Amino acid sequence: MPETTVSPLRSIVKRIIGALLALLATVLIVYVDRGGYRDTNGDGLSFLDCLYYSTVSLSTTGYGDIAPATDSARLINVLVITPLRVLFLIVLVGTTLEVLTERSRQAFKIQKWRSKVEDHVVVVGFGTKGRSAVNTLLGDESLPPNHIVVVDTDQQALDAASALGLVTVHGSATRSDVLRVAGVQRARAVVVAPNRDDTAVLVTLTAREIAPNSHIVASVREAENVHLLKQSGANQVVVSSETAGRLLGMATSTPRVVDMVEDLLTPESGLAIAERPVEPSEVGGSPRHLSDIVLGVVRDGELYRVDAPQADAIEHGDRLLYVKKVTFADKIER
Repeated sequence: MPETTVSPLRSIVKRIIGALLALLATVLIVYVDRGGYRDTNGDGLSFLDCLYYSTVSLSTTGYGDIAPATDSARLINVLVITPLRVLFLIVLVGTTLEVLTERSRQAFKIQKWRSKVEDHVVVVGFGTKGRSAVNTLLGDESLPPNHIVVVDTDQQALDAASALGLVTVHGSATRSDVLRVAGVQRARAVVVAPNRDDTAVLVTLTAREIAPNSHIVASVREAENVHLLKQSGANQVVVSSETAGRLLGMATSTPRVVDMVEDLLTPESGLAIAERPVEPSEVGGSPRHLSDIVLGVVRDGELYRVDAPQADAIEHGDRLLYVKKVTFADKIER
């Protein structure tokens, strides 16, 4: 679960400095009032004796060879040194207690999250493709960050995901136990975006076995592997290398077309492709006559382009894919 963490080394150093300050304060207090203490040797207290007494006193060892003799020394022990002793123990034992408490708290938070979360999105791989997918999910669908789970083996990538407020799972997504920790069995969608096509196939197979009803979207580099991903259970497959290659080719002759495509694919500003349900007043009409620029009609899970015969008339339950203008107000609402 996402947390604001402090470096373990920095935490330990701060605790050691606190313990040393408590010890130094005790030594100075005892040394100033050294005449009020009795030593078994009877030769008075030196600075080393004060350091020794303070150490064994704060650590609750207390050999008894040095003890407060006067009323003032005993009163200082009760009012000053005893609280310093408690503070000293808290500082030293606090690190262990904090680790145990943090682990228990994290385990409770994870258990609570797993019992309640559903319809979340699992993103396998937090590289360039995974990050872009997460940015789209956060910006376009207003999905809460704690409903996005990132699975990766790179701890630096997980740290970057955690900094965005995402839930992270460290491990290989080719293993079913790792995907179960990410709650794939209750996820509404799984984004498979590793760096290797063979890994994508294995992850898709594993995810489909665990989550037969989840929508799985996978990315591959080579088009020849698309059929492998679909046979493995992917609902949709995106060929990243060919898509980028086509845009590069178009940019040499029609660069403005590439600019428009980039605008449509960027949900933060300008134009964006969105989906919405049809309104009652639109039923029976043609999608070509609407004020929105409609690209297609989704009916019973099937997409029909706006020029298809099935899209001539809008029916109840249809959803429209249209070009939406993203304004600054839309970003504020998200």
